[in-house]
Amino acid sequence: MVVVAGALCDGGRLLAARRSAPAELAGRWELPGGKLEPGESPEEALVRELREELGVETETVERIPGEWPLKPGYVLRVWTARLLSGAPEPLEDHDELRWLARHELDSVDWLDQDRPAVAEAALRLTAAPPAP
Repeated sequence: MVVVAGALCDGGRLLAARRSAPAELAGRWELPGGKLEPGESPEEALVRELREELGVETETVERIPGEWPLKPGYVLRVWTARLLSGAPEPLEDHDELRWLARHELDSVDWLDQDRPAVAEAALRLTAAPPAP
């Protein structure tokens, strides 16, 4: 089973989402996303998941190299994504969101499987102005 996550970048910052469930993950931070559904491409799944979880419209930009094991039978794949419209809100599975600049990325307790992708996403952060 493929789980997709988005390194949502805007204005030189990366969006971090704090898990509210399940109990073993609650309070830790991740790149938001979710499971691929039958008939979806990973990119389509990511756009759908970010819409459902955050209430925003996005587009995928590039796949971050690598994949990371989750629980048995699940693997995490990450894409960078651009915010097209909306302001992210924690609608599902999260209780807080933070936009983090590169120097702030270590200020939250990332889930272990997200750390390599966050490090790669940090290399892609620029000082671009925020989207309108």
